Amino acid sequence: FDIIPAQGEEVMDPSLSPDRLVEELSRQKCAEVAAAHPDGLVIAADTVVSVGGLVLGKPHSEAEAASMLRLLSGRDHQVMTGCTVLCGDRVETFTEVTSLHFRPLSDKEILKYVQSGEPMDKAGSYGIQGGAALFCEKLEGDYYNVMGLPVCRLYETLCRTAPEVMEDTL
Repeated sequence: FDIIPAQGEEVMDPSLSPDRLVEELSRQKCAEVAAAHPDGLVIAADTVVSVGGLVLGKPHSEAEAASMLRLLSGRDHQVMTGCTVLCGDRVETFTEVTSLHFRPLSDKEILKYVQSGEPMDKAGSYGIQGGAALFCEKLEGDYYNVMGLPVCRLYETLCRTAPEVMEDTL
């Protein structure tokens, strides 16, 4: 397989709910890559963090990363990944939602984590598989979704959408 990042500008419609937003972004990415690879099996995904109805994408600065982490400190939030799978004329889009609760974070912890550089390319400014594992008190749902790809649900979708590709899996 090849990893082909979509290059187009993400069009974020503020009128969409967070779950519909990630679905739309995954559709945009899928359409762009599929146009260049019309015979390929294309899997596209986009992930955001949602807290109190506010959508958190990737931070643009260390200050923004720290602000996001302060917002998540001591609170429940959801990680939402929209996935679109396209194979020939078959296409399926879904959203996976995982709920998390962060323990209260000190300013020192936030500063140290931001200075590590880890938050800078991650939705919500954290990677659960890295240093932020120390922040999460509770997780309900798919752990892999928090990393940006809901593996189990994607597998099920691929089995429906591209059964000829998946028949020898496992």
